Amino acid sequence: MRDHMRVVVQGGGRRGRRAGLAGVLWAGAELAVTVGVVVLLLVVHQVWWTNRQALAAAREEVRELERDWALPPPPDRPDSGGSGDSGGSGPSVVPEASSASLSAGSSVPARGNAPPPARESAYGVLRIPRLGVVVPVAQGVDKRAVLDKGYAGHYPGTAQPGAQGNFALAGHRNTHGEPFRYINRLRAGDELIVDVRGQRYTYVVGRTLAQTSERDTGVIAPVPRSTVRPEYGYDEPGAYITLTTCTPEYTSTYRLVVWGTLKG
Repeated sequence: MRDHMRVVVQGGGRRGRRAGLAGVLWAGAELAVTVGVVVLLLVVHQVWWTNRQALAAAREEVRELERDWALPPPPDRPDSGGSGDSGGSGPSVVPEASSASLSAGSSVPARGNAPPPARESAYGVLRIPRLGVVVPVAQGVDKRAVLDKGYAGHYPGTAQPGAQGNFALAGHRNTHGEPFRYINRLRAGDELIVDVRGQRYTYVVGRTLAQTSERDTGVIAPVPRSTVRPEYGYDEPGAYITLTTCTPEYTSTYRLVVWGTLKG
């Protein structure tokens, strides 16, 4: 009977080290995949889901505004001057425009426009027929309270719709409803329609500025003219509309500007 020979295998330690390294690499790969999935989900949420949410909410806000506008106006407050010296109901008094409507060089609202609405509340609808855009207009340009809702935000201190001066709006180009994503496609002659209770104002696109600094406040001045690129803008007083958004897409480095004038 032959003795069994014991075979000693060398190099077991090396294989163990290799197995350990493979385990570390595998764990690292799993971690990278997990992080990648999380990042992808965040991107999907930011780019896709927030769009759906904001777009749906903005459309509902437009419907609510239109339903509200369709209701008959509330009855006038009874005249309290019946026992006064006039002996009856005297002539109606037009209330003075609020100080907010006169700030930053904007004029008193024209054509019977009301003073500016409450801050961050939707009070109008912007329609851009060429782009199929229908978006609520809210007072203010706060990101969370206005723009992230998919609204167009009215720059405080600029003119009201239909008034002399510059009715200036901001809107997201990407995410959160992205109402101004394609305003770079607007051309001279395209219409920008603004509805408020009982009034419709139609502006006609005249000029665009493809890129300027985020600090170029001249583009929303009463007579809009870029302070960064002064060859772009207007020279004469008038009733203007300004749309501003970020550019290039998915960045906030610069601003894209579209201007229009009130249609006679």
